[in-house]
Amino acid sequence: MDFRFSPQQEQFRQDIRRFLAEHVSDALREEIAVSGHSPGPLGKAFLRLLGEKGWLGIGWPTAYGGQGRSMIEQSIFYHELDLQDIHYGNLTISSLAMTLIKLASEAQKQEYLPRILRGELEICLGYTEPGAGSDLASVTTRAVREGEEYVITGQKVFTTGAHYASHIWLLARTEPTAPRHKGLSVFVFPLATPGVTVRPLYTMEGIRTNEVFLDQVRIPADAMIGAPDTGFYTVAVALDFERVFIGKYTKIRRNFDALVRCCKEPGDNGASLFDDPVVRDQLVRLHIDIERLRLLCTRTAWMIDQGKVPNAEASAQKVLASELEQRLADEGMRILGPRALLEYGSPHVPMQGYLAQAWLLAPMMKFGGGTNEIQRDIIAQRGLGLPRG
Repeated sequence: MDFRFSPQQEQFRQDIRRFLAEHVSDALREEIAVSGHSPGPLGKAFLRLLGEKGWLGIGWPTAYGGQGRSMIEQSIFYHELDLQDIHYGNLTISSLAMTLIKLASEAQKQEYLPRILRGELEICLGYTEPGAGSDLASVTTRAVREGEEYVITGQKVFTTGAHYASHIWLLARTEPTAPRHKGLSVFVFPLATPGVTVRPLYTMEGIRTNEVFLDQVRIPADAMIGAPDTGFYTVAVALDFERVFIGKYTKIRRNFDALVRCCKEPGDNGASLFDDPVVRDQLVRLHIDIERLRLLCTRTAWMIDQGKVPNAEASAQKVLASELEQRLADEGMRILGPRALLEYGSPHVPMQGYLAQAWLLAPMMKFGGGTNEIQRDIIAQRGLGLPRG
């Protein structure tokens, strides 16, 4: 089987590279490096430019403003951004928009998708609560129907992006007497709605996330995505798309190549770390697993092109990518020694401070999109057909 890009796909990749070479500045890279996951003014302007050029909806249907290309080509676009050090971690495009295309009403698609494509609308995820993380069936935030409105009361935590997003994609309990997985619904509404309060939380890496309080928040009934009490399925579809996006291989590949270059550089005594057979063995093992991840990324993109939602495959991709990123940080620390602890901007920092950043961030990636333990359960039950343990 030939896993190379077709001539058309290769031409598309070259077009993206020319576009990025023209529009990605050192100032934009610097802003992204220091701002974490909160886009600055240059990042927001770049997002709008991508929308104007039609790059955000490469794999979307043309009926909603997309280019109607394949998901393979959509993946090429994301991978080229990563290679340029533009970590475009926008789940609005990669997860929620894909779910809207699959499950939303026609009116909702027409309302949200063109605005997302223009870079005007960004949505944060309102899933996790103080008592509901991996087990989303334990969500207690209530949405009570009153006429043509729902009144929402509750609390969400680790709501990344709520301090700059325009809308929230919120999971709430609409039928408290139904079985735990059956009485949930998903809503999309503006964060500026009266009764919504956003407060900051910070990770150990210093990245801002948030807690969101909802006090008698009134939203129109047509803000619900899908039918009432089907929210668990809606979230499951969105999470599968999210795991495919989280599990990209290109950033890992780029940083692995940077580590290899560091190891080839001669030291003070003229020898390089590459001369050490143990180091070579560690690097070869990483290279093999990165290739495994690349092929899995290609498979999940192909599945989406076939109209399927990757499930066990998306979970496998997310587990492999998050744990591989952790391994790369750990092995890089061991190979390069104490200087690998230097942060971005420090004199003599190797790999632009990636290792110190990744070592702090990688553990968070193991539970983003659902913990890796839960992903292994999904792989066992839905991929292998094994009984619940």
